[in-house]
Amino acid sequence: MKVIPQPNKPKNIPEDSQWLSGLGAGSWFWISNVEEKDVYRICRYSPIGELECDRLFNLLENDFPQFNILEPFKFTYISHCLKCTIIQNNNIYIFVSQG
Repeated sequence: MKVIPQPNKPKNIPEDSQWLSGLGAGSWFWISNVEEKDVYRICRYSPIGELECDRLFNLLENDFPQFNILEPFKFTYISHCLKCTIIQNNNIYIFVSQG
């Protein structure tokens, strides 16, 4: 299997979404704040822009500085509809779906 290159971003996907490429697959991920502390909305889209999941995620506690959605970050593995991993300032943040 080969790694799927980043396709052109479909127009229905938020501009600040990130492509996460994988072996034989890939997805667009988008994250936003909600009003609760350490709760975020994460959406995953297929390469052609179909919404695959849209859920609230809790940020797991850690000893790192607080995740800051306004600073640069990158979705990484493992990321799917139940768990997402983000790297920011060399720290790994884990987000788990509320349901």
